[in-house]
Amino acid sequence: MMKNTELAISELAKGNFILVYDVDGREEEVDLVCLATKCTPRHIFQLRHDAGGLICIAMHNKIAETLGLPFMSELYSKSTINYAIFNLIAPDINAPYGDKPSFSITINHVDTYTGITDKDRSLTIREFGLLGNQILKNEKKNSDFREIFGKYFRTPGHTHLLIAHQNLINSRKGHTELTVSLAQIGRLSPITVLCEMLDNETGNALSIDKAEKYSKKNNLVMIEGKEIIETFQDTLMNSEVCQVE
Repeated sequence: MMKNTELAISELAKGNFILVYDVDGREEEVDLVCLATKCTPRHIFQLRHDAGGLICIAMHNKIAETLGLPFMSELYSKSTINYAIFNLIAPDINAPYGDKPSFSITINHVDTYTGITDKDRSLTIREFGLLGNQILKNEKKNSDFREIFGKYFRTPGHTHLLIAHQNLINSRKGHTELTVSLAQIGRLSPITVLCEMLDNETGNALSIDKAEKYSKKNNLVMIEGKEIIETFQDTLMNSEVCQVE
């Protein structure tokens, strides 16, 4: 395993942030990333303060399959009979960066109030991460997990869910798949928290050069998608979901 990949996995396991750049020619963005099970109010503060993009939970496809969670695009396509506007604003086409978005529904935990505060969002994220962990450990029937999800979560909410492709980075190389794959390589919970890093000077995504300066200033590991892809293909290609923490 590449040394930088090992460092990134180690930092995630400690509950620390890492920075992940996708790949040249795609979004070319850097996301601030941590594990969902380790998320605290302080993590949310740093995500919105230092990154500034959309705070999302990225999950392994098996979790979505177990819970019966759809892609948002699937919901829109099934709503065209009652809401014809979706034929116009939700066409079945790829995004400008080359593939379809991984968005699913938005959620809040039932113990949140508005759902948007640092405490509320960290609770939603952490509890969903813990549920996802249980699912991957196969401790209950699918129907039991769905009842638990229905008991403790509500939609719409203030935290976006993202579903990784079933073949992970073998089929899609977005931050969703890259970070879930990285966690899986490290035998960590493959449920991550993502937020795009934005540049308040240019109004664009933060450049990789500026992201590197941020990582050095804050003593954070930065890893590129090509490193994750290489390690994944060397060690876990076509493997089943590994043990999680």
